[in-house]
Amino acid sequence: MGGDEALVEARGLRKSYGAVEAVRGIDVTVRRGEAFGFLGPNGAGKSSTMRMIAAVSPPSGGTLRVLGMDPTDDGPAIRSRLGVCPQEDTLDNELTVRENLLVYGRFFGLSRPEVARRADELLAFVQLSDRAGARVEQLSGGLKRRLTVARSLINEPEMLMLDEPTTGLDPQARHLLWDRLFRLKQQGTTLLLTTHYMDEAEQLCDRLVVIDEGVIVAEGSPAQLIRDHSSREVCELRFGADDHQGVAERIQHLGERLEVLPDRLLVYAADGEAVAQAVHEGGLTPRSTLVRRSTLEDVFLHLTGRSLAE
Repeated sequence: MGGDEALVEARGLRKSYGAVEAVRGIDVTVRRGEAFGFLGPNGAGKSSTMRMIAAVSPPSGGTLRVLGMDPTDDGPAIRSRLGVCPQEDTLDNELTVRENLLVYGRFFGLSRPEVARRADELLAFVQLSDRAGARVEQLSGGLKRRLTVARSLINEPEMLMLDEPTTGLDPQARHLLWDRLFRLKQQGTTLLLTTHYMDEAEQLCDRLVVIDEGVIVAEGSPAQLIRDHSSREVCELRFGADDHQGVAERIQHLGERLEVLPDRLLVYAADGEAVAQAVHEGGLTPRSTLVRRSTLEDVFLHLTGRSLAE
């Protein structure tokens, strides 16, 4: 961690598009050296917030300081010190992998030798050195994502902003990208990311906010959010789909809270095995039983009553 220096400080931040208020007065502080996440469903206001912080979309209200500056007045100065990995693929398909880095680096006024050195270092970092001469259009989605991350690091940014960094990637590609991002954080780069994948937020983020319909509904570390908004364990029970409501009424006293989902019942309790045993002792026979630790998905269900994947 890099101490308490705030790289981003937002108070009452708002963003409107005509009559639609996408961000409705949020407070956010991102400290140097941490990985900070915006977790929420599509349309929650995550990308709108990121665009304001990246100094490419002016706030509609509230105050915002990024790297100690005002994005409205100091946009170019802020952007020169940020790395931005957008959700959409913006690579140049006509160029090779290495040429994409060389051309982008020149936008920041880096000398040709410096850009060449950085390009080679970054290709090695994202494990693309062997594809340096390949055209971008020949790359898979996972390789393109790694190249986009490499490109966003060409100016040695103080803060790397990633909007839904692993959307559309297969599990192997996701884990490799997570590993690269974790290494960046170890090297002192501040990470700011949006995601609607809860496992991603748990893996990468020191702190995060859960944002829903333009407002922050919870904030803290993944462990703190689980501790504050869920139980230690969850017992998942599957019966026949038509039986769930009736069974729920019979077992709701067994846990701190009970969720009825279309395909299963979730019983939140300190001891999930004890719940499972009590269910069987009560004469009920679920088709399957799973005891697991609480996750951020459970937190989100509790806070908003719906799944992030919707």
